[in-house]
Amino acid sequence: MWDYSETVKEHFYNPRNAGEVADLNATGDVGSLSCGDALRLTLKVNPDTEIIEDAGFQTFGCGSAIASSSALTEIIKGMTLDDALKVSNQDIADYLDGLPPEKMHCSVMGREALQAAVANYRGEEWKDDHEEGALICKCFAVDAVLIEDTIRANNLTTVEQVAHYTKAGGGCASCHEGIEEILTSVMAESGQVFDPNAEAAMDVESMPQTLIEGTSGMTMLKRIKRIETIIDSIRPQLQRDKGDIELVEVMGNTIYVNMIGACAGCQMAAQTLGGVQQRLIEDLGEIVKVLPATELPKAMAGA
Repeated sequence: MWDYSETVKEHFYNPRNAGEVADLNATGDVGSLSCGDALRLTLKVNPDTEIIEDAGFQTFGCGSAIASSSALTEIIKGMTLDDALKVSNQDIADYLDGLPPEKMHCSVMGREALQAAVANYRGEEWKDDHEEGALICKCFAVDAVLIEDTIRANNLTTVEQVAHYTKAGGGCASCHEGIEEILTSVMAESGQVFDPNAEAAMDVESMPQTLIEGTSGMTMLKRIKRIETIIDSIRPQLQRDKGDIELVEVMGNTIYVNMIGACAGCQMAAQTLGGVQQRLIEDLGEIVKVLPATELPKAMAGA
């Protein structure tokens, strides 16, 4: 499991400013339920001074996402909008006495929600959708601009770090080549050279042991029951949109599922599977792949 600071735990168990602000006049929405994390930030801004008098959040996500949202609201209350916009994702992580590298995307989501809320207050258009050709990671709907900005802001140098900060590349890995191209371009701006071979060596050494060996001390039966419990926790969100998901088979680190109802054949099915995969990786503490049951080996499918 991840190594959380006591401050992260405190903001998770006792979140500050949870819920929607009364008399709000600014709202910022980022993320999506299908991708596993979603945040709505609401603000009450003094129209004369542009000081944030109150801030609240509603977050669907892991403990780090809730803690990051709680920390963000505490940081920005009492700030002017211009000062609040200077708050970086690293400021949020520092306020929490650090976040596990695998959870830094939660602080990035908070920064984006703040930008969206300020734009909403000022009547400006803030987009988190993507221009044609700009989408890099289809699993988590992450575009090139966000990846570039995050690399620059946090001095990232590896695909693994990009996945930790943005989720891009944390699903099917088909976008890794695109991420490498962006890393090569952005790092060149400061005279650095992207080295994919050095990254490959670091990946294994820096991964928690549970991600390399799997979850220890868990029988196959208990592991399957744990996977079923995690999937069951996701189902209500899909059912609200008249869809559903069911576990079909577990073969090693590959988990096969059926998409049901509105989820079957949906254009967002790949993103939904990516979100389910990310949740399973985080909750199990091991690398797994989630695939539709139609991709089961023929021998198993016909059994």
